[in-house]
Amino acid sequence: MRTTPLRHALAGLQIVALAALAASGAAGAQAAGTLAAGDLAKIDSAITAVMTRSHIPALSIAIVLDDEVRWQRGYGTADLENGVAASESTVYRIASTSKALTAVAAMQLAERGALDLDAPIQRYAPGFPRKQSPITTRQLLAHMSGIRHYKPGEPERTEHYEKLSDALAIFATDSLEHEPGARFTYTTFGYTLLGVIIEGASGMPYADYMRTHVFEPARMRHTQADDPAVLIPNRAAGYSPRVYGRFDGSFRNATLLDASYKLPGGGWLSTAEDLARFAIALERGVLLEPKTIQQMWAPQRARDGRETGYGYGWYLGKREGARPDRMVWHGGVQPGCTSELRLVPERHFAVAILTNLEGGGRLGLGALASQIANIVLE
Repeated sequence: MRTTPLRHALAGLQIVALAALAASGAAGAQAAGTLAAGDLAKIDSAITAVMTRSHIPALSIAIVLDDEVRWQRGYGTADLENGVAASESTVYRIASTSKALTAVAAMQLAERGALDLDAPIQRYAPGFPRKQSPITTRQLLAHMSGIRHYKPGEPERTEHYEKLSDALAIFATDSLEHEPGARFTYTTFGYTLLGVIIEGASGMPYADYMRTHVFEPARMRHTQADDPAVLIPNRAAGYSPRVYGRFDGSFRNATLLDASYKLPGGGWLSTAEDLARFAIALERGVLLEPKTIQQMWAPQRARDGRETGYGYGWYLGKREGARPDRMVWHGGVQPGCTSELRLVPERHFAVAILTNLEGGGRLGLGALASQIANIVLE
């Protein structure tokens, strides 16, 4: 008799796990201070629909309202090979959502007068070669420095960098894509350089600064560097579609990756609850003063005057619905994950969604986050 392929068995395991979690109702959810039952039913239905449509193995979510974590839950299977269910404590790669965390650190230093956003970056990163035009930290924050993004094959690097400054060698000698300030050019390498600038301005290793001045004040107890050599409790296994772009429940283990070269722009691990606490710390003024937050969330303009849709480490827009509130967000995708963090600051609302499937915008997490915002706020 012909045996069933492993991928079909894993897909079946995922479906069983999803069905069991959907039937269990409040399993894995936070009981105290929760949202209205009718809203939770709608949210659960929306999440299940997205997971079923895109065959997402695991998803964890946390929702903030009135500066409190009102609900959190894990869905699906965090480790398909070992049948480990996801929970609110599952630790995921957050990919480029890391940029929002790093931007807050840079703005802290600017707020304290330790970092001049408009000074040439060599004041804080003297080892970085000068380019045809000066680059500023403000331009790095806004993705308008001209520093390039990835070349083909570069994102899946496996070399480990003990010092962040050593990773600058990957791109330091390359020409700029354009004159600084001329236009928006998304670049994760620009945030690697920003991490080195944070080191120079603070006198601390970047990771130590983040732990001391961002994670600890925000009570982010599970956020840490994505080091493949370290044993990390509750870490989700990461998956990619067996055929790129085809989300049919046929998986492969994510490509090997050592994210030490891009820790500031895509190398942190976290939980949905930790990202929710990050949002709360921002909204309560724990991490930055309100005027600094408004500067960080102000729309930037390219040299031709057009808005870029980005501030400093955050995308900017409006919530669709009866009340067009301001919404700020960042998402991320890399091997083994897709993430989304969205805030509606004036309504003291935030939602963090983490998954263990590489898929980016095709998974629909941004639309799901907006849908949940509308359910809760309207």
